[in-house]
Amino acid sequence: MGLFDMFNRQKKEAVDLGGTLLVDIHSHLLPGIDDGAPTMDHTIGMLRKFEELGYQKLIFTPHILSGVYDNTSEIILQKLDEVRYVSRELGLNLVLEASAEYYFDETLFERVRQKDLLPFHGNHILFEFSFRNQPSQIEDIVFSLKSAGYQPVLAHFERYMYFHPSIEVALSLRERGCYIQVNLNSFTGHYGPDVKNQAIRLLKAGLIDILGSDCHRIQHLELLESSLKESVFHQLLELKVKNPLFL
Repeated sequence: MGLFDMFNRQKKEAVDLGGTLLVDIHSHLLPGIDDGAPTMDHTIGMLRKFEELGYQKLIFTPHILSGVYDNTSEIILQKLDEVRYVSRELGLNLVLEASAEYYFDETLFERVRQKDLLPFHGNHILFEFSFRNQPSQIEDIVFSLKSAGYQPVLAHFERYMYFHPSIEVALSLRERGCYIQVNLNSFTGHYGPDVKNQAIRLLKAGLIDILGSDCHRIQHLELLESSLKESVFHQLLELKVKNPLFL
C-alpha cells in the first residue's frame, strides 16, 4: 500500500466537520478590505453557509500586508462591528470575532516590538510566509512572538512549495512552540496535488494543530461541503486539533 492509498478508499457518509471543529480561525469574510468578500452581501452568503455546515464561531483574519492591504486593528474592528450588526438583524447565530493574517516581512518584527497586533483567543497571532520566496529568520520571528507573550500560528504550512516534500520545518517550528495551521481545502485538491500530498504528510505525522477554511469566497465552502464524504475527512476528525478550544 502506497503512502496515500489509505486516503483514496471508497467514499463514506459525509462527516459533520463544522460541528466537530466548532470554530474556524482563518477566513477573509470582512467586506472590502482584502482579497476576500467584496461586499456585505458576499459576507452574509458565506456566513449562512458556515452556519449550515455546523460552525458556531468564526474568527475573521483579513490580510495585513504593507503597501497592499494596509489594514489596522481599528479598520478590522469597525468592519467586524458592521458585520455583527447585519448578522444579528438577519437572525444568524454565529459568534463573530476578528484578528488578522500578518504577512511575514520586515515590518512584522516592529509590530511585535510595539505590540501593534490584533490577537485572537487572548494572544494567538496568525502569520503567513511568501508563497514564492523561502523566508529567512523563521526561528527569529517565532522567538520574537513567544518572547512578547504571543502564541504564533503559521498559516497553511502545506502551501509553501519550497518546503515540499519535507515536513522537517513544521516539526522544528512546533518544537519551538509555533502552531501549524492547515487549510481544509488542501485535502480536496483545490490547491493542486502537491499541496494535497503535503497536507496528508502533515496529517500522518500528527503535525496539524489547527484546521482552517481560509475562505475567500462561497465557492470554497461549496467545494468543502461537496468533499466531506472523502475518507480523508474522517481521518481529520480523529485529530486532537485545537479549534474547539477557541469557542
